[in-house]
Amino acid sequence: MSQAAMVRTQIYLTKEERDALKVLARSSGRKQSELIRDAIDALVHHFSRGRREGVLCDAAGIWKDRADLPDFEDMRTGWDRR
Repeated sequence: MSQAAMVRTQIYLTKEERDALKVLARSSGRKQSELIRDAIDALVHHFSRGRREGVLCDAAGIWKDRADLPDFEDMRTGWDRR
C-alpha cells in the first residue's frame, strides 16, 4: 500500500465479522486495519476493472456496418507497404 495520508474512519461490524477479522489478523500477523484497507482496495479495484470492461464491451462494434468510413483493410495494406 502506498504511503498516502491516512484518515481515521469508524465502521460498524457485526460480532461475527469482528471475531473473524480478529482471527485473520492474529493468524496472518497483520493489523485489523491493514486487512480492512486491503479488502477495500480489492473491492475498489474489482469494481473499477469491471467498469472499464463494461465500457469496452459497450464500445465493441460501434463502428460495425458503417458505410461512411474508409476501407481500413486498404488503408492498412498501404501502410504495410511503406
